[in-house]
Amino acid sequence: EVQLVESGGGLVQPGGSLRLSCAASGFSFSTHIMNWVRQAPGKGREWVSAINAGGDRTSSADSVKGRFTISRDNAKNALYLQMNSLNAEDTAVYYCATTTVMVYNDNACTTYNVWGQGTQVTVSS
Repeated sequence: EVQLVESGGGLVQPGGSLRLSCAASGFSFSTHIMNWVRQAPGKGREWVSAINAGGDRTSSADSVKGRFTISRDNAKNALYLQMNSLNAEDTAVYYCATTTVMVYNDNACTTYNVWGQGTQVTVSS
């Protein structure tokens, strides 16, 4: 069974931090490009960040650059998103997802092959 399970979301105050995790199973995680994608209420999904299979190349959306850091531990089949300096605009459901090609920007043509169920991040005082 191919599965991605996100965790680590929750309620955090503006300026706070969270670390999201994505546990992968049922496929060769270490050969797959991984992404974080988010969806705010009433809005479409927004690409956040990507990391290549080897973990030596990353990319992030301008809206999170300098605040969010994507990483992975292939030995643990795990993907992470360290989120710092959170603000209300970061409130969304965050998903991890695979892509066939490396993603460098939020492109509507990007195909996300495997999705998790998402984890809710709420930034509020």
